[in-house]
Amino acid sequence: MSSARADVRDNRVWLGYLLAGTIAMLGYFLLPERDAWRYARVAVYLAISLSGAAAVWWGIARNRPAVCLPWLLLGLSQLVYASADAVFYVSHYVLHSERFPSFADLLYLGHYPPLLAALLLLIRRREPRSVVGQIDGLVAAVAAALLSWMFLIGPTAARGGSTLAHYAELAYPVLDLALVALTARLVIGVAVRSASFGLLLANLLGIAAADTVYSYQQLHGVYEAGNFLDAMWLTANLALGAATLHRGMIGLTDPAPCGRDESRPVRFLLLACAALLAPAALLVQSARGINADVPAAAVACAVLFLLTLGRMAGVAIEQRRLAVTDPLTGLFTRRFIEGRLSAEVARAGRRRGPVALFIADVDHFKSVNDRYGHPAGDRALVEIARRLRRAVRPGDVLARYGGEEFAVLMPGLRPEELEAVSQRLRRSVGDEPVPLDHDTRVTITVSIGTAGFPAHSASQRELVAVADRALYTAKILGRDRVVVGGARVEPRAEPGPEDGVQAVVSEESDTAPAVAPVLHLDYLQRVADEVDAWLSGLEHSAAIARWTTAMAVFMDCSEAVTMRAGLAGRFHDVGKVVIPREILVKAEPLTDEDWALLRRHPQFGARMCRIVPELGAVAEVIRQHHERFDGSGYPDGLRGLGIRPEARLIAVCDSWAAMRCDRPYQAALGEEQAREELLRGRGGQFAPDAVDAFLALHEQGAVGELRPLGPIERPAGGSAQSVASASVFQNISS
Repeated sequence: MSSARADVRDNRVWLGYLLAGTIAMLGYFLLPERDAWRYARVAVYLAISLSGAAAVWWGIARNRPAVCLPWLLLGLSQLVYASADAVFYVSHYVLHSERFPSFADLLYLGHYPPLLAALLLLIRRREPRSVVGQIDGLVAAVAAALLSWMFLIGPTAARGGSTLAHYAELAYPVLDLALVALTARLVIGVAVRSASFGLLLANLLGIAAADTVYSYQQLHGVYEAGNFLDAMWLTANLALGAATLHRGMIGLTDPAPCGRDESRPVRFLLLACAALLAPAALLVQSARGINADVPAAAVACAVLFLLTLGRMAGVAIEQRRLAVTDPLTGLFTRRFIEGRLSAEVARAGRRRGPVALFIADVDHFKSVNDRYGHPAGDRALVEIARRLRRAVRPGDVLARYGGEEFAVLMPGLRPEELEAVSQRLRRSVGDEPVPLDHDTRVTITVSIGTAGFPAHSASQRELVAVADRALYTAKILGRDRVVVGGARVEPRAEPGPEDGVQAVVSEESDTAPAVAPVLHLDYLQRVADEVDAWLSGLEHSAAIARWTTAMAVFMDCSEAVTMRAGLAGRFHDVGKVVIPREILVKAEPLTDEDWALLRRHPQFGARMCRIVPELGAVAEVIRQHHERFDGSGYPDGLRGLGIRPEARLIAVCDSWAAMRCDRPYQAALGEEQAREELLRGRGGQFAPDAVDAFLALHEQGAVGELRPLGPIERPAGGSAQSVASASVFQNISS
């Protein structure tokens, strides 16, 4: 409600200004030009002209745009313009002087430099620096230049007269041509447009049109002060004031979204008209019997043809750039950095040099989207990208690696430099709050995993895997930190010298080779129990581990498959620890966004398990446990025997356990109902042999019983169970 009231109040300001200015302008034309009334006319005209400058300064103070310089220059230009009006109309109406050029002409010409500078700044801020956009602007400029030469500049240059008057007459069309060219670049641009943009455009086009007609009338000696041109100039002045008073002026310097389409039909129509102006103007001059402009038209046509060829090449270049550019942040895409990574690793292998890969993930990013909305989340990602871009070296490759993941490829970075660079990247994001809008700033942090070639890996694929494991280790250890190197983490008794750094022992190290499997297995067991406790008072992952092991034995699976099935069943839901708890326990239906995040938990769990290299095959089973036999599952849409046998077993057990206990979103089903659901899904959701095995074992009482969940143990070190289980890792890798 308060926002709506603010919008109404803002609209009243700029609309009220336009209304008052329009009434004053009508009064100006209604006042007679004789006797003392002429002084009133001058006063009204000057008041309207000066109000444009006053409105600009008031709008800047009122709206407080983040980038003020273009508006300050526009205000200065309008102030000089109003001063020129004062000198001209006082000279004309009071002193009865019609001298040309006069001091007023010097001021009129003097208002162009700050105006053109303001437009250049706006274009630089708003529009992407694309070859296509620059060529399109040149096409419009060439067309306008030809018309100006044929009908204004050429005839004026050929005309006699005093040197000062001659140059003054030439200066107006030349500067107006520059104004038209920059205005055309704004018009064909791709940045977001608001009412403020439309009002500013009305000001620029009004000035350009009125000045062009004025130059034409001066050329032919028919200009008279007080004619219809005054209405055009006054309207342009009012439009500038209203553009600055409008709240939309705040976003007028915002850059266009990266990758925005530059092939709109309206843009092509304008360019076609501009390109056809040259032959059309030549036909008009030929019909008038004027052939002196043929060389100029020929040059213009040749330039337009070359620009068209350049635009075709520019489009091809732009398409290649867009193919490897993330449209939101302007960074490279994942595909591009993966291609560069392959090349850099190969080059480093030949030259025996190092390569480093950093993967950064924004912590708790979903909470930003949920609380402030997706537009604010997008602005946060853009700002994070900007900060990371400032933190990397020239020549490094920075890419958006996923939704809220970023990757940096740094050739030539030595292993001993990884920690310092990781910290620099982490702090570049988290040290200062991120602005989401003009009033809201939030602290956002990132977790970073990094690895080097050949220090931590022997291939490109292994380098990515090690960095990825390091990232998820950083997540597991509390976020807002970095993990350097391989997966074997050596916990510190005391914090290290760098806050947020986790000591890591390289996979090639001989230090404590059994510590990490023991600690991580115990940790994953506790995570699984913690997740189960969130959802129900009955066990879940421990039951799945028992049932899948029993099913594998019943189906005469190999010892390795049986062991993998049991471990994957125990850890299949650990990825849910990454999902916000409010989603997991939500009683009402989940939103599409909630489902999209929840369906990623198999991937999260697989990544957590890959922290231990020996759990690679188990991680793959966890990733697949929500695949369906008919191919309609996730995350990879696998089907039939393309799904690992262990995952096919877990899918049946997981569904039974979910159906047989109360969850926030559903009440428990009875045994008969659960059996019917399994049979209904046989051959569709579930593998037929897995359903048959489970139901046969259930008839025997070997599977299907859910026990109360006991207290979650949080031992300081690895438990005896995890120590014993660690010994089987060498038998379960595939």
